[in-house]
Amino acid sequence: MTVTEPAPERTANSFDLDIEGMTCAACAGRVEKALNRVPGAAATVNFAAERATVTGIEDAAQAVAAVERAGYRAQPVGADHGRSRAAAFDRIRSLRRRLTIAALLTVPLMDATIILALVPGLRFPGWEWACVLLAVPIVTWAAAPFHRATWNNLRHGTVTMDTLVSLGIAVAFGWAVASILWGGDDGGHWLGFGVAPGGAPAIYLDVAAGMTTFQLAGRYFEAKARRRAADVLEALRALESPTARLLRDGEERIVPTSELQIGDHVRVFPGEAIPTDGTVVAGRSAIDTSAMTGEPVPREVHSGDAVIGATASTDGVITVEVGATGAATQLARMAAIAERAQERKARVQRLADRVVAVFVPAVIAIASATAFAWILAGGSGGEAVSAAVAVLIIACPCALGLATPTALMVGIGRGAQLGILMKGQDALEASGRIDTIVLDKTGTLTDGRMTVRTVAMVGDLDESTVLALAAGVERPASHAVARAVVDRAAELGLEVPEVDDFALMPGLGARGVVDGKEVLVGSESLMDDRGVVLTEAAWVAAMGIGSDGETLMMVAVEGRIEAVFGLADAVKDSAAAAVAQLHALGLRTILLTGDGPAAGRAVADRLGITEVRAGVLPAGKAAAVAELQEAGHRVAMVGDGVNDAAALAQADLGLALASGTDIALQSADIILVREDLSAVPDAIRLSRRILRTIKGNLAWAFGYNVAAIPIAALGLLNPLIAAAAMSLSSMLVIHNSLRLRRFSGSGRRSADRRDEV
Repeated sequence: MTVTEPAPERTANSFDLDIEGMTCAACAGRVEKALNRVPGAAATVNFAAERATVTGIEDAAQAVAAVERAGYRAQPVGADHGRSRAAAFDRIRSLRRRLTIAALLTVPLMDATIILALVPGLRFPGWEWACVLLAVPIVTWAAAPFHRATWNNLRHGTVTMDTLVSLGIAVAFGWAVASILWGGDDGGHWLGFGVAPGGAPAIYLDVAAGMTTFQLAGRYFEAKARRRAADVLEALRALESPTARLLRDGEERIVPTSELQIGDHVRVFPGEAIPTDGTVVAGRSAIDTSAMTGEPVPREVHSGDAVIGATASTDGVITVEVGATGAATQLARMAAIAERAQERKARVQRLADRVVAVFVPAVIAIASATAFAWILAGGSGGEAVSAAVAVLIIACPCALGLATPTALMVGIGRGAQLGILMKGQDALEASGRIDTIVLDKTGTLTDGRMTVRTVAMVGDLDESTVLALAAGVERPASHAVARAVVDRAAELGLEVPEVDDFALMPGLGARGVVDGKEVLVGSESLMDDRGVVLTEAAWVAAMGIGSDGETLMMVAVEGRIEAVFGLADAVKDSAAAAVAQLHALGLRTILLTGDGPAAGRAVADRLGITEVRAGVLPAGKAAAVAELQEAGHRVAMVGDGVNDAAALAQADLGLALASGTDIALQSADIILVREDLSAVPDAIRLSRRILRTIKGNLAWAFGYNVAAIPIAALGLLNPLIAAAAMSLSSMLVIHNSLRLRRFSGSGRRSADRRDEV
């Protein structure tokens, strides 16, 4: 097996930087602009992985200095890996602490401000200041990440979503304190402050506290998703064997894999991983490639066959000549492909950030212009300040800030109930655009376990006798084919006899003496090797089984072939219905497999999939997805194995089965916990529903602000009413998000017909 997809091109003057301090997609854009201003540099910034790729310059210090001038921190990748990981986890822990404290204080604060303002009999002297003291930790310590980012942005002359959040918190809290100081029966008249029912000063501490808590929740979950996205590369590289058995000058010694050179010979014992890519020069074995390809059947190799690093010898000792090292190995290429694929996702701008880029400076300008216009028109200072504050409050980004996190929390929570785990908004944005879905075969559409599907009797013995003899020989073995034979005998309730003089034939099969008879179980090559004649009946049976895409295995007793077995990976019961639902969604389906064309075509025909791409190597799966994308298609990938990791990252939308490998799960945008494959179309429908809800929320929040700002600027909107309207806007956004709880999944598809557009 060789890698046909070239690794992403990296030149001598190319390097990566770990970036610290980015809080939104706008930050990534600013870092990218700063790096691209360095003479000769061309840079891209991956917000999800917090990494920048810089080409065109050799001095990393220049790039680091440019990032620091933009207000962020940077260091070359690998310079202090431990510090980078520690910093990421520290940020997540800090956000969790701030969110916890903010939530614990916000709930009683909101209850107190509402109840005490509306029920005079419950008030006590200084109750307003008690509420202020409760709010201070929320709007200062808990909201500190937003304030720091805003200050940093202002120092560099830019605004982001953090500016809106910080401004909204500050104005709401400042208005609350001002209403206490001057909002009584007389003191606040010159500023135009209102009063709440019952004569209490109108305080809006709940606005400041609630905004802080919801924004912290969104930031916390986003930070966790970004950390998981970066872990895939480390997990891929962790598959590499750290040491190798190097043969040199007739001696064997253990050396670090990194010291191997092309042309070295290494020895691999049964159960050990092959340290690097190369060619077998001595011995033969069945190689377990499942860690790299996801395929369950061990592959027979002997002298002259190519092998891949991170695969394992199962039953023989082989000597491998090193053919590739370091970044040239297939494992390293897969990691590189996954990393480059993630860079594309980092450039997807968040919907809210796109709105904020224009909205924030516009609102600040309108509020300032409103105050000056009132003064120039002869209005009092109180009227000018009241109108300006009304503009800021009515335009306060509470609903805008709630639009995305509430829909995500409700939608992702509903998805978890249905066995669908979503990592972030990238999945939602991609779900609305995909037109093609690529399905891995082994372990995804099939259960990944070999079973005996066909038994063709071609001799004199009956099926039960032959199967019992074959199970007796295979019982000491541990590979997938042996387990399939033993399991079939157990299913039929057969008594499996003991085997004597057992011998495993690496890469061919096994032999043994059972009930005094010599029994051979294995491939056609084993029969040839042992001098067993292939009869016409056996040949006809073998041709029929091979054409059906099944794995061929023969059983010979006392030198005569008695049976030909066909083994296959069983298709999951829910696969056909899931494929039909995907077709109903208007999606083109493609089966992708490392198996041969016959095996792939057999599964596709059973499931109604018309397009098959067979014999695809691990790195080639990502190339196949990229080829579809280059043809103009928006592609989703469903997989479960290590070999699917790069393709899952390359795809516009990656879905991984929870039964798959850790690396596949880390590469995917969506994890499907439910064993029923109907979770795949359900995930796409739910993603589309969440995305539509987010867009609706943002449209309402932005439209409400655009419509209300002119009213407030004309002085027709009292700040108290503006605050109430802002709260109502937030309630409507939350209610719209809560509708996601009614998503029913594939069981009641008629309710979700609109998602199938």
